[in-house]
Amino acid sequence: MSTPISDTFEAQLRSMRSDLLARLQTQRGGTRSRADAAADKRERADDDGLDRDESFDLGAVLGERETAELGAIDAALRRVADGSYGLCVTCGTQIPAARLHAQPTAERCVGCQARVE
Repeated sequence: MSTPISDTFEAQLRSMRSDLLARLQTQRGGTRSRADAAADKRERADDDGLDRDESFDLGAVLGERETAELGAIDAALRRVADGSYGLCVTCGTQIPAARLHAQPTAERCVGCQARVE
């Protein structure tokens, strides 16, 4: 991918990363640890009469999703840095810019992604 285009995507990815980290910090009550935030969620579940396990499981799933999202962003930034951003990691073809605009963390072309799924 050409440098000006990859620079645009790099800026978008860095913005996505910053927004995600800010959202996580807000959801977890500022600079508190993940363990403290989980304990608070469990206490609120008790207070609300909710099933503690279901509430805690939801928090764990959201944490996993956010962790996966952050990992995908970081992997895309590594591809930008090494010059492979925009190339399918499976077949090596150029990923269309429209796909990257829709999914900046995409690591495969549509055909290869369909086979993976």
